[in-house]
Amino acid sequence: MRAIQKQGNGSFHLNQSHSNPPLTPVQATRRWGGFGHKDEVLQSLLAEQYHLCCYSELRADEEGLGYHIEHVENKGQNPQRTFDYANLTASALHSNDLGAFNARNKEIFGGHAAGKTGAHGPVDMFLFISPHRPDCRRFFAYLSDGRIVPSAGLNAQERHQAQYTIDNLNLNSPFLVTRRQQWWAELERLYDEHTIKHWNVADLAAVDLIPTNGKLSRFFSMTRQFFGAIAEQTLLQQAPALL
Repeated sequence: MRAIQKQGNGSFHLNQSHSNPPLTPVQATRRWGGFGHKDEVLQSLLAEQYHLCCYSELRADEEGLGYHIEHVENKGQNPQRTFDYANLTASALHSNDLGAFNARNKEIFGGHAAGKTGAHGPVDMFLFISPHRPDCRRFFAYLSDGRIVPSAGLNAQERHQAQYTIDNLNLNSPFLVTRRQQWWAELERLYDEHTIKHWNVADLAAVDLIPTNGKLSRFFSMTRQFFGAIAEQTLLQQAPALL
């Protein structure tokens, strides 16, 4: 999970709505449903996230999928933050994608996962790790088989927080595990080719770590972990804002 640095405050219309926030879950649902400027807000969110899903770091657009505006604190739990830009992110999937994913057992992930929507009860925000948390990245590690797991070196409470977040967001959805495994295998193939041919590995790392036209490649944090010190040096030299 990559830490998101908020840029600006959304839009005039969002701020107007936030100046008189809803007070109950019913009001929040009704007013958010009638809010007519979601596309504008979504584009702002995608720009500050380099078009990565806030939780999975999938590039949904490359999969032929969409995004939705995600309330990190669910509006049913905290109605007053319904129009708070600091509480909003862009998450895969769009609601129009859910039909296809519902046909696949346990596939839905991110903001629409049952654990995050509240289908299994309220989300414990003291345990849940938000992508707005500056150090969120340190809680998660990626394996070559495509799984995401709590990082080594966490204490017991931190491991619990990481696993709680992974489970609630279904970040080990079979769909995501398959995509991450494929990505890791591709990185390994390219790394081996560059090593054998004595090509510059730092140039390879830069391809998927440096934004192009305001967009990052999928699974940025996995790529950063894969390249290790080379990634850190590349980012320091070419994109320090992403460190």
